[in-house]
Amino acid sequence: MFEKTSKNSEDLLKRLTRPKSCVDVVLDTDTYNEIDDQYALAYLIKSQEKLHLQAIYAAPFTNSKADSALEGMEKSFDEIMNILDLMDRSDLTSCVYKGSDTYLPSETQAVSSPAAKDLASRAMQYSPEKPLYVVAIGAITNIASAILLEPAIIDKIVIVWLGGHALHWPDNKEFNLFQDVAAARVVLGCGAAVVLLPCNGVVSAFTTSGPELEFHLKGKNKLCDYLVLATTEEAKEQEIHTWTRAIWDVTAVAWLLDGDFMEDYLTASPIPEYDHHYALDPTRHFVRYVYNIKRDNLFADLFSKLIK
Repeated sequence: MFEKTSKNSEDLLKRLTRPKSCVDVVLDTDTYNEIDDQYALAYLIKSQEKLHLQAIYAAPFTNSKADSALEGMEKSFDEIMNILDLMDRSDLTSCVYKGSDTYLPSETQAVSSPAAKDLASRAMQYSPEKPLYVVAIGAITNIASAILLEPAIIDKIVIVWLGGHALHWPDNKEFNLFQDVAAARVVLGCGAAVVLLPCNGVVSAFTTSGPELEFHLKGKNKLCDYLVLATTEEAKEQEIHTWTRAIWDVTAVAWLLDGDFMEDYLTASPIPEYDHHYALDPTRHFVRYVYNIKRDNLFADLFSKLIK
């Protein structure tokens, strides 16, 4: 279906370079799945000096919090609205869209949803020279569906996705990826510009603790108090008193910001296999692969913005 998988055009390489100016962004998030999505959403909104938020898409998920992709998406939609309310940003509620109610049935069949249709339409207003940035921090069903609905958007978007594990990790059974392997294969195989932030082995280093959260955030505002409480309550489920919690979704937003937050390089786009491993083909188009997170630098910026 897609013919550009072996080409590294000049336009693609330019889109794989971190933007220096202000950019338009949409966020695709399974917000109710874990606490880190809430941090990422708030961080993006509070980075408006560089990131101009255009739309928020509720992504599907299935786990102990949701028995189906539909339930996960609906709960994520409600949690997006909750965060916007805590931030007194009712002006953004009109740009929140419900996403897929199931995962891709195949690599050629889209799941139509308000989110997928909005992205397919919205991205057509952009160009290779001025792309739309798509920050995705959940199963990538909505993004893959938009590409299948309108393949022409491939050259008009940059997808910053937190998904999969590090290339050196012994398996690739990561939550955002294994829920919809077909969608991941579409996104990583279509030739679009993708910035890949792996979970275990890379962004799993971006962790915080209860005492750190209380020192920096507690009592600062409604949003901060909610984040501290929700993170602590989620950590209690581990039944470990010396807990730390990965807030990894924040890193996908941070890649777009000016700051010494991470290190990356270009590599051939990996192929997600259905047995939860990556296959590697050096002839495939490039993606930008993040291999190191500068934890302290990023938390300093995150905390300073959350308390405003």
